[in-house]
Amino acid sequence: MNIIVVDDDNLVSLSLKTILESTGKITVTAIGNSGEEAIALYRAYKPDVILMDIRMESMSGIAAGEHILKEYPDAKILYLTTFSDDEYIVKALNMGAKGYILKQDFEGIASALESVLNGQSVFGEKIVTKLPELMKSKEAFNFEKHGISGKEREIMELVAKGLSNKEIAAELFLGEGTVRNYISTLLDKLHLRDRTQLAVYYYTEVKV
Repeated sequence: MNIIVVDDDNLVSLSLKTILESTGKITVTAIGNSGEEAIALYRAYKPDVILMDIRMESMSGIAAGEHILKEYPDAKILYLTTFSDDEYIVKALNMGAKGYILKQDFEGIASALESVLNGQSVFGEKIVTKLPELMKSKEAFNFEKHGISGKEREIMELVAKGLSNKEIAAELFLGEGTVRNYISTLLDKLHLRDRTQLAVYYYTEVKV
């Protein structure tokens, strides 16, 4: 897996490079220290995942992420920060980031990157506990209006909880291919791009 690390503290970036490359599964292709560098490096290297800080001078990680996703809609962005501000969490999710974890959870960064590479959404434990409240729906969601079946509803909820297709298949006694088909159908019905947007949609529009 090739990644880019962007953090305004160069010592943090170098430390992450050492830690992640020691796994033997991750190559840190480049290091940046600003939002502007994040955009330029993404254009130059098109990494599998970009691991990026939130608060940086002149251009934040959120602004850089929005710019990158506008140019490259399939970009996988994982935010790593010391801040758990509600505003940042909501912005990161709504713009299509694949995850948001805190730096103190450094032991799980490598596995989080692998999960993001495999199409999953990843959130640190402290972030997960905030999601239902931050993105709580004001009205009951009309599943029938959107043509969503009971099984599709179950799968949407499990996607929102961060389960992989394999885990969902085991939970509901379905084949992985069947789960993929259900998710594709849900994305079409709700006019969403990927499972991350499906998870955000669940907490924004469905979860009460």
